[in-house]
Amino acid sequence: MSKINKLDLLIAIYIFCIVASELMGAKTFFLFKVGTLNLNASVAILLTPLIFLINDVITEVYGRARTRSIIKSGLIIIVLLIIFTLFATGITPSARFLASNSAYVEVFHISIRISVASLLAFTLSEFLDVLVFNKIRDRLGRKNLWLRTNASNIISLSVDTIVFFTLAFYSLNLPVGQNITFLLGLIIPYGLLKCSMSILETPFVYLGVKWLKKENFQYENNNL
Repeated sequence: MSKINKLDLLIAIYIFCIVASELMGAKTFFLFKVGTLNLNASVAILLTPLIFLINDVITEVYGRARTRSIIKSGLIIIVLLIIFTLFATGITPSARFLASNSAYVEVFHISIRISVASLLAFTLSEFLDVLVFNKIRDRLGRKNLWLRTNASNIISLSVDTIVFFTLAFYSLNLPVGQNITFLLGLIIPYGLLKCSMSILETPFVYLGVKWLKKENFQYENNNL
């Protein structure tokens, strides 16, 4: 049995993180309370930092053009997911599925809004992540990987958090003040946790780059 190409594996994990976040990211869970403010997070918080980590590892080894191509492919996945969700929920169900169809439609219609919000936030944050990462590398060279990784991740994760939660969870049926309170209860902990996870993942960026570079080096030698 042939081994799995490391880059292919990273891209597969990247796609998994995107799809799982889109389909399941509507669920929020309670973290803790600060005064009267309930701090919550989306379950997607467990996957988002991994997306940016993979971006940084691939950019460091293969360059910005390859990462931009992967990001654009990720955006296409989200668009296709939205289109297919609209198609699947619009099909008339069989008699056997009729009883559960309303729940099916409700759940996946929520995922459509999540996907649209994610599409816009994802576009802004992913390209911003690569832009900041490369700007720092152009200025400082290939040293200080930890700096460009965390600087690009923290900036892009902050943008992603604000844009995504505002579009995904703002309710037109509720007063503005109530919306702001709820959104802050999501944005603050989510942003802080994602940025903290980015810092904690820094050693894994170094390990990931070393791991991926080894196979890339072997591949280039075999094709000389």
